[in-house]
Amino acid sequence: MPPKDTAPASDPGAEPPLRLERFLPYRLSVLSNRVSSAIAQVYSDRFGLAITEWRVMAVLGRFPELSANEVAQRTAMDKVAVSRAVSRLLESGRLERETHGGDRRRSVLRLSPEGLRIYREVAPLALAFEQRLLAGMNEDERALLFGLLDRLDRLELEAEAEAAGPPRPPAPGR
Repeated sequence: MPPKDTAPASDPGAEPPLRLERFLPYRLSVLSNRVSSAIAQVYSDRFGLAITEWRVMAVLGRFPELSANEVAQRTAMDKVAVSRAVSRLLESGRLERETHGGDRRRSVLRLSPEGLRIYREVAPLALAFEQRLLAGMNEDERALLFGLLDRLDRLELEAEAEAAGPPRPPAPGR
């Protein structure tokens, strides 16, 4: 439920410059945190997984043999958070790491047999949680929600590309 539109201001007659209850990035962040915390109940008690660890496992369950950087890109999580989660998952035997082909500088990650077993138990629970979350919406509302999320995602990627500026020309001699 969205927070009420009543927030105290330092000057009772003044409109606050940033009304968080109407600021989309804030609302999305709060909603994401609430959903992540709620779904974490599904796997944290049973498997001792933190949110970041489950996200890494979920990505590798869907896209095996990614590097830690690729996992960070797919989850939009901080590289340090991904690195810590990967370390814990490797230590607990839920992930395996190996060098990729002939390139010793690049390692790839995959779920271990134990990690795959946990993934196969948690994934249906996560899907059931999602169904409960979406139960109050009809098919058109769900399609609209996912369409809007996809559009926001595309717009964010375009904004990131614009902020990065034009591509740099290759260095001479390359």
